[in-house]
Amino acid sequence: MSDQTYQTIAVTLYFAAMLYIGWSAYRKTRDNLDDYMLAGRGLKPWVAALSAGASDMSGWLLMGLPGAIYAKGLVESWIAIGLTVGAWLNWKFVAPRLRSYTEVAGNSITIPSFLEHRLRDRSRSLRIVCGLIILVFFTFYVSSGMVAAGKFFDSTFGVQYIHGMLIVAAVTMIYTLFGGFLGATLTDVAQGLLMLAALVAVPIVALIKVGGPAVTIETVNEVNPTFFSLFAGGTALGIVSAAAWGLGYFGQPHIIVRFMALRSPQEASTARRFGISWMVATALGAILTGFIGIAYFALHPEKAPSDPETVFLVLAQILFHPFVAGLVLAAVLAAIMSTVSSQLVVCSSALVEDLFKIFAEKSGRETQISDKTYVRLGRLGVLVVAVIAVVLAIDPSDSILELVGFAWAGFGSSFGPVVLLALFWRKLTAPGALAGLIVGAVVAFVWGQWPPFDLYEIVPGFLANLVVAVGVSLATYRPDAAVDAEFDEAARLAEKQPA
Repeated sequence: MSDQTYQTIAVTLYFAAMLYIGWSAYRKTRDNLDDYMLAGRGLKPWVAALSAGASDMSGWLLMGLPGAIYAKGLVESWIAIGLTVGAWLNWKFVAPRLRSYTEVAGNSITIPSFLEHRLRDRSRSLRIVCGLIILVFFTFYVSSGMVAAGKFFDSTFGVQYIHGMLIVAAVTMIYTLFGGFLGATLTDVAQGLLMLAALVAVPIVALIKVGGPAVTIETVNEVNPTFFSLFAGGTALGIVSAAAWGLGYFGQPHIIVRFMALRSPQEASTARRFGISWMVATALGAILTGFIGIAYFALHPEKAPSDPETVFLVLAQILFHPFVAGLVLAAVLAAIMSTVSSQLVVCSSALVEDLFKIFAEKSGRETQISDKTYVRLGRLGVLVVAVIAVVLAIDPSDSILELVGFAWAGFGSSFGPVVLLALFWRKLTAPGALAGLIVGAVVAFVWGQWPPFDLYEIVPGFLANLVVAVGVSLATYRPDAAVDAEFDEAARLAEKQPA
């Protein structure tokens, strides 16, 4: 058999495994909305941790980061450093409090519903604005993942862009549509383990082929004498911008929803150890792939990739048997699909839980709609968002891909400060949260389009949100015994020692 046949078999087996996991999840979440949207708050710590990591790290981890290290050196690792620190802080402080508070505040299963219950927003405007922000940004975010998948198939297998994109879209949509949050989570776990295995195997085998650490370091120093500097070739603002990606974690709905699905707040500490260990291992693997790739292709210049971002893919195809290389290539698809599936579930929950339910309540029909119907509407939401994303991805426009960085900043700037204040500051009010949410999103958008100087838009957006939310809340705060009681109860449950 040809190399491409082996690789096709490997990728096909990967697709089949994802569909099987989705079907298994479907059998457990057929008619219960809480199960479909949040897996019944029953995730084990290691499952939540791997799922959060895999849904966070898209194709950037296996292509963008190794490519940047390969091209410029360790100065490009600041994003990975910032993300790791941000993820640790998120698991340490946000996870236990969010898990306890969402249950105390009306047993909320989405971030918008939590904010509404927490802040007693009877106007419903906060929940609607949150739902719309999630829906709009994630639709484009999902589309960008499909564009990446289409280009991956085109460059790796020679499959036409549109066909590759539709294959990935169909498989991801099917297992997410039927399996819901549990399906997305369990496939995330499998995909996270596949990504970890690939990012451990490629640099180790490449290092052996080069001749060991000493030869690798010597060769890299000859090619790029400043490779090991964390500052050479970078600017102060550039380094701050890269590290500031970590701020985005506090406001990413598809990541922090995993905290809400834990079995208990106390299990967040165990999940943090699993999650950060996975993140450090995969980030190191990506950095080492770029580092060793410099030495390998310096010794074999005829095999060097034309595009630095394909260094991981090229090394895998050179170093491994075609079937194993196909599994490594599937890891790239895993990174893309795990992010897309998580975003589809959040979009579905925004449509059903945060928008349709409000319409049903206002029309007086909420009691007439069964949980089974809501689950069906959730699946319909996945289908609708996926179809719109596919339509947007038909033309692989750069503007869609560029929106990924903007969407991360947009969510981090709008939701991040509001979530933190809602969890840790009892004086946050609904007008303060709504004002901060809007200002953060607007500042991030305007700064991203017309930056006065070269600073990642999440920094001014995050700070503007924080200042406005605090200022408006202080001006509108009125003591509420029920809100204070909930705040204290959430803090008590989050800090309660495990039995």
